[in-house]
Amino acid sequence: MKIPKWAGVLVYVCLMAVCFLPWTYHPDIQKNFTGFFSEGDKYGTPGRYLIIFSVVCSVCIYINMLWAKFTHLFFAGVILAYAIKSYQLYTSTYYAITPIKQAGIYLLILFSVLNFVVAMLPDYKLPRK
Repeated sequence: MKIPKWAGVLVYVCLMAVCFLPWTYHPDIQKNFTGFFSEGDKYGTPGRYLIIFSVVCSVCIYINMLWAKFTHLFFAGVILAYAIKSYQLYTSTYYAITPIKQAGIYLLILFSVLNFVVAMLPDYKLPRK
């Protein structure tokens, strides 16, 4: 089974858009955290790196070379691992306060898994000799 290139790019665009959605709500400071905002920048800006890796993967989809497919798979794995790490970081309890999970954090995991599936099923034809 092969995933069309346009479907892969659509997954990456959705993953980039999720970085701008609220991931968690913190009731003690009454603020939503996104991929680009956390109070005092304590959680960093994972959205920046997710967007950079998504752009690299989007370019690798359209390069019809074997090394590009392996590079795509590697960066898709990095995105999935970074999304899991961000999920754990943003949703963990601190000082007996548990942040409220918003839709963005669930969509982050969903599109990261879809991203990895797209990378594992490339639309690539082996060249004939």
